[in-house]
Amino acid sequence: MNDLGSDTPYGILAGVDEVGRGPLAGDVVAAAVILGADIPAGITDSKKLSERKREALAVDIKQTAVAWCVARANVAEIDDLNILHASMLAMKRAVEGLSIQPDWVLVDGNRLPRWHYRARAIIGGDAIEPAIGAASIIAKVQRDAELVALDDTYPGYGFAQHKGYPTKAHLQALQTLGVTPVHRRSFGPVARLLARQ
Repeated sequence: MNDLGSDTPYGILAGVDEVGRGPLAGDVVAAAVILGADIPAGITDSKKLSERKREALAVDIKQTAVAWCVARANVAEIDDLNILHASMLAMKRAVEGLSIQPDWVLVDGNRLPRWHYRARAIIGGDAIEPAIGAASIIAKVQRDAELVALDDTYPGYGFAQHKGYPTKAHLQALQTLGVTPVHRRSFGPVARLLARQ
């Protein structure tokens, strides 16, 4: 276990990021990471990495981090709170779930959750702050795996391919097969389909 006090002016520093704001289905997933002194090479915005590289880095990050946590806001919470507030809730849960509580938290984006942590929001932070990049990688690998599993539960929707995003194939499947319990009813294409039923 590493004391990050000598490595950063922040003291113990956590990075947090979420994935899954845009999809029509599935939870929004967040991860928080406190990196150790041995930071895996290649950490950056998860969207800039291949699937294979993301998965390999996620394993390395989990093995070398001082602490990490994955949390979420589920579909019902997304529909109840709206996606922005649900994303903030997922990030708050991820940081609160860390086995070591940080002195500072760096958050990807331009808004901070409502919490007691000293924190800074950084637009594009997943590409420039390793702790945020690490969080984005863990969160994306986790959420992608969950959507692949949903593909088995709800065959025909293509979740393994589009991960719940509103692709042409996904929208067509919604029209043909209908809305599942994992679809976000407050999102436009789903809400419009339900309104016509």
